[in-house]
Amino acid sequence: MFSILRLLFSSQAMNWFRYPCLAFMMFIPSSLIGILIPRFFWKSFPTSQDIIALKTSQEELCEEARFWGGFGYYALFTMAYILAGLSGGFLTFTMAASMLLAWFCFRVSARVSGLLSVRSAMYYLIPLIPCLIYSAYFGGFLVQFLIEKMGMMGSLPPPYGFFVPDIIVAAVIGIVTGICMGPLVPICGHWLARTSILTFLLHITVLALALSSQFFPYSSEAPKRVVFQHTLVTSGVGKIMESTYDFSVVDSNSLHFVFKNSREVAKKLDLVPDLYLDTVKLSEQKNWLALFPVNFLFSNSLKFPSSSEDIVKDYQHLPSLSTFKLQALSNDGSRRVHLELDLGSLKEVWVTVLNITGPLSSWSFAENILPAPETMNNGPPSYILRLSGSGSENWRFWLEANSSETLRVEVAVLDQHLVDDAEKLKSLFPSWVDVIAYSSFISTYTF
Repeated sequence: MFSILRLLFSSQAMNWFRYPCLAFMMFIPSSLIGILIPRFFWKSFPTSQDIIALKTSQEELCEEARFWGGFGYYALFTMAYILAGLSGGFLTFTMAASMLLAWFCFRVSARVSGLLSVRSAMYYLIPLIPCLIYSAYFGGFLVQFLIEKMGMMGSLPPPYGFFVPDIIVAAVIGIVTGICMGPLVPICGHWLARTSILTFLLHITVLALALSSQFFPYSSEAPKRVVFQHTLVTSGVGKIMESTYDFSVVDSNSLHFVFKNSREVAKKLDLVPDLYLDTVKLSEQKNWLALFPVNFLFSNSLKFPSSSEDIVKDYQHLPSLSTFKLQALSNDGSRRVHLELDLGSLKEVWVTVLNITGPLSSWSFAENILPAPETMNNGPPSYILRLSGSGSENWRFWLEANSSETLRVEVAVLDQHLVDDAEKLKSLFPSWVDVIAYSSFISTYTF
């Protein structure tokens, strides 16, 4: 709730990405409020046991019920891990075992000092210290790892995608805070669930939310990742049909945020002074085929027109796909198409991706076994093949169709070489942006 509230008044998400301590400052106090609120409003509760018959006070029964409830919570988690065959139950098992030792020390001290004394609470706390320290270490490492991965989780569609990373980080910190504080609440909650403490935690949360909004989310050590693709759509016979600069991001801060804080790039793309992106064309997911399957992380990508003159100068031959042998027809009506892929004069080929649509029944890769079909942009199911690098000879392979229906093959070749204009545009990005830049040659064939 607090993470959503902050973003309603902020134009940028993930302010904690550069400084993870901001996430702890914002969400640990609010998590403690959530943990203590039930204890604050439910200071005592009726029990089903006869107090007179047991000669036990209401306070003693309530403390015992809270403890065994907390112990049973962690014990059930441990049992669930074991029954599921997982190996992560050591943490909840350690917490449950430590709580038993702490409960024994608490009961011994309570006979002398009373249930609600500070001394009894300290006797309960001290045996838990090793377990709590390990839980804090494990939880802190988990949150730090999660924050790092939030920078490349993908750009989810607006408007809800803007909130998702902050919600995930807030929820995980809440879970970690619950793990670290959970064993203390049954006994020490009496001392913690006070109006003054809850008010103090609320003030700290509001102050942290306001303070974090003033920090810029990125730096050269924690960069914003931007994918810059020089897209060249060719006719398959060496003619360039379209040349564009395509941009995408892999976290919740959109391209508008990037261009707003990269004025030289915006000026180069003729976006200043208004930075109005509504008229800019969207780059379809199929244009990012060369990055499959990473292209599924992209949404709301943009493309800008570019010149193809440097491409003609740098490349004498463009990639092409052609048949090198007559089609072979079988008795059952299937046909086999023999193809040859020529990568042309590309300089630093990293990968070639083929997207095959149609009645494909077999191919000459992976022991003639087809993978599960993929669906892009709600289109028909297709089969995607990745060929790594380049060789001294052209790629030769065959595709088999089980009918006379046309096979459609889209070819996307990723070349890590950039022409001069694209290289200059890349150099205009500030140091807090990590630009993944390359050229992509896209062509379509039917057989």
